[in-house]
Amino acid sequence: MTTLFISDLHLEADRPEIGEQFFAFLDDEAKGADALYILGDFFEAWVGDDDPDEYYAGIKKALRTLVGRGVPVYFMHGNRDFMIGEQFATETGVTILPDPCPVDLYGKSVLLSHGDAMCVDDVEYQQARAMTRNPEWQAMILTKSLKERMAIAAHARAQSKARNIAHDDDIMDVNPDEVRKTIAEHDVEFLLHGHTHRPAIHDVEVDDRIAKRIVLGDWYEQGSVLRWDEDGFVLSVLERF
Repeated sequence: MTTLFISDLHLEADRPEIGEQFFAFLDDEAKGADALYILGDFFEAWVGDDDPDEYYAGIKKALRTLVGRGVPVYFMHGNRDFMIGEQFATETGVTILPDPCPVDLYGKSVLLSHGDAMCVDDVEYQQARAMTRNPEWQAMILTKSLKERMAIAAHARAQSKARNIAHDDDIMDVNPDEVRKTIAEHDVEFLLHGHTHRPAIHDVEVDDRIAKRIVLGDWYEQGSVLRWDEDGFVLSVLERF
């Protein structure tokens, strides 16, 4: 049996090919997995669990079906879907995890994270992150109408795209010292995250040992999945069909 990890699908109706690949993934290897972990940015945007969008309803139904087959699904918030709440969890059957979250995988100590909290060189982003993760701010946003929230999300996405163009890629990547600090604080052998869209496996020197940082890829051009079983892990690309 295998535990599967994915992140950064950025699902939305305007990119139906990503959703189709995700549905195929669920109906193929995911249905036989030990568990599925989704490490954030599952959706391109999420304005609240009360959004009646039919496309999102189809995604939720697919998750509920997988859980109904006996496969536990764990979800961690990303910077695009941090408004996912308990209603979503109830409707889909997924378990929402804190970020970061330590887990034991086949005898290995692993820290799961979306990854954006370690991008500390991007000070402006970290200030926005602190605000949007504040429960009081989220409660205030949820008092607004669905139309208003959708407009706010669209504006935030436009700003994000503009910032991505204007900023150096390295500023928006994880900070090496923050990575080492995070691994040391949690005393783990592995750090697994997404967010940066730079799939790779890195050796990280922490004190007098070598840990590993595994970065999941996004699903814009193809899928990205980490498979982990008793024999170890493999970071793979899922080609578009």
